[in-house]
Amino acid sequence: MKNPFIYFTKSIGVDLGTANSLVYVAGRGIVINEPSIAAVNNKTGQVLAIGDEAKKMVGRTPAHITIIRPLVNGVISDFDMTQEMLKYFFKKIGANNDLLHYNRAVIGVPTNLTEVERKSVEDAVIGAGAKKAYVVEEPLAAAIGARLPIDQPTASMIVDIGGGTTEIAVISMGGIVTSKSLKVAGDRLNDDIIRFIREEFKLAVGEPTAEELKMTIGSATAAGSEKLDMPVRGRDMATGLPKEIILKDVHVRAAMARSVKMMLDAIHEVIETTPPELVGDMLRNGVYLSGGGSLLKNLDKLLEKELMVPVRVIDDPLTAVVRGCGIAVEQFDKFYNVVNNPLRPRDIKI
Repeated sequence: MKNPFIYFTKSIGVDLGTANSLVYVAGRGIVINEPSIAAVNNKTGQVLAIGDEAKKMVGRTPAHITIIRPLVNGVISDFDMTQEMLKYFFKKIGANNDLLHYNRAVIGVPTNLTEVERKSVEDAVIGAGAKKAYVVEEPLAAAIGARLPIDQPTASMIVDIGGGTTEIAVISMGGIVTSKSLKVAGDRLNDDIIRFIREEFKLAVGEPTAEELKMTIGSATAAGSEKLDMPVRGRDMATGLPKEIILKDVHVRAAMARSVKMMLDAIHEVIETTPPELVGDMLRNGVYLSGGGSLLKNLDKLLEKELMVPVRVIDDPLTAVVRGCGIAVEQFDKFYNVVNNPLRPRDIKI
């Protein structure tokens, strides 16, 4: 006889990102896509807001309210807050069903995490309500989400540009052949823009403004782009008063140039350490871009020109990792060796 409580259990995929956290529920798809941010009252210790509501407060809070990002460069920096954030998201999923609980969770993590850092991710997810937790490297998860032939003896090269890290990997036969994790990604580009405006225009702006500039007029190369500009408001660092300037696309491009070059150099390094037969496959298969950073205008064109291989942005790159985690948890037997440490005892089916 089947356990009657099986109908109240769900398996989930989690992309615990520096910028955004996403949750995929088996059979339902992506149900949570919110910023990895929390707002806390310092006086009482109370968590005031998490996710979308907390993001609205960035740069607009009084002294006694702190905006916390519990993940830095893909690594948990505040365990308790990460667990609180996950509890909030899990509760939101099962808002109308108090009996719902989570049987198994597959979580995407950067490739260079230590065992201790991986364990903290698993503990946070289990502490938030999952019965069992497994981790999978983000490039592998993104490749699964993009439906790439990762189990074939051919190269699938993926560059996943998130908020905190850029994950570069060459995948073949269901595993990562060579990889690199770079702490230069979307958040670094925002910092570059803030610093550039401060140094060149003596204007102080916040992160939301930098993010908007990057997305609206930012690009990796000028090739084929129309000239764009955008009004920017901030605080004049000389007078302390409000001030508005017009920023051009060439300024934003110049601000990000060094970080974009670092990403390109890292991709070169991975290709240089890849076995020759797999490098040959890249001429046919190309390179795939995923993550929010892949949406930077003309980034694919710049990489294609520099690498001399086809470069494609996968469909819906923002959700590739969580889709991969979701597919892995739905087809757990098929992807068992991808998501599980072989030294661990095999998971018991429910």
